[in-house]
Amino acid sequence: MKLRSIYGLTMEQLTEWLIEKGQKRFRAEQVWDWLYKKRVRHFTEMKNVNKETIELLQENFVIETLEEEIEQVSKDGTVKFLFKLADGNLIETVLMRFNYGLSVCVTTQVGCNIGCTFCASGLLRKSRDLDSGEIVEQIMKVQKHLDEQGKDERVSHIVVMGIGEPFDNFTNLIDFIKVVNDENGLKIGQRHITVSTSGLAHKIYEFADTGLQVNLAISLHAPNNELRTSIMKINRAFPIEKLMKAVDYYLENSNRRITYEYIMLKDVNDHEEEAIQLAKLLRSKRHLSYVNLIPYNSVEEHGQYQRSETHVIQAFHEVLKKNGINSGVRWENGADIDAACGQLRSKQIKKQKIV
Repeated sequence: MKLRSIYGLTMEQLTEWLIEKGQKRFRAEQVWDWLYKKRVRHFTEMKNVNKETIELLQENFVIETLEEEIEQVSKDGTVKFLFKLADGNLIETVLMRFNYGLSVCVTTQVGCNIGCTFCASGLLRKSRDLDSGEIVEQIMKVQKHLDEQGKDERVSHIVVMGIGEPFDNFTNLIDFIKVVNDENGLKIGQRHITVSTSGLAHKIYEFADTGLQVNLAISLHAPNNELRTSIMKINRAFPIEKLMKAVDYYLENSNRRITYEYIMLKDVNDHEEEAIQLAKLLRSKRHLSYVNLIPYNSVEEHGQYQRSETHVIQAFHEVLKKNGINSGVRWENGADIDAACGQLRSKQIKKQKIV
């Protein structure tokens, strides 16, 4: 029998489970403290937890399920981890250093079915969702890596922008947020967490209804349906009109700013015409909009795409600025390693097949 990751339980779920098993409520607080503050690797290290509870936990859960396969370190301090799951599948997690803190980008699915034509994550189709414990453990692996460095550093921000579509794994995503946000554990503030979606409109409504103060980012990448559909097949199911209707609902219910991710593809979506169209698309909601212009990381399998030239990106930015749209250019972290999301995983799987 495969044992569940204990990281997959929220504090409320852990408490309910232990009480159902005849344990006292305070045992959950003890276990939680050992997991997220003392960050033990084995249940037997929980020194003030009674033997009966320890045995109960060992019979039903495991703490660590991820195994580090590869660690790449960039000159700018970015660290990319390739982790092997218990079933042998591979996922990527990235630690990035910013002046405001340490941010971790997590993966939510093994592969991706969204099928964006420029993306390395979608080179391999989705085989399954990650459970909430496997998502939480990515944060714990990175935090334990930092602990081992002896620098008293902590993960302060999270971006859910790794392999997969987070809103296609909605329940596990929400449980993950609850675990990492818990004030008695990692205590990562909701406003320090950003979730990115390719535009699953029906899930944006559901996300708005949760009342979470988590940041929302939308992978837009084109300002009109014809262009967006040509590079993102998800646009067939959720065209821009339907997406923007969901966005309006989210804004009405949350009053929180949305970031629109826009990858700059040379001679594809980087013309002045697209910049003007994008400004018009966001004009009515510009006070709660921010456009993130992202220089493209080339992927061997998507050789038809190249990065827009710097002066073109700056010109695009200026058009948005003149039209009252807040925007900025996000230069990549880890440019000297496998920077594109999913690239390291794809390369490793290819090697395994060759061997």
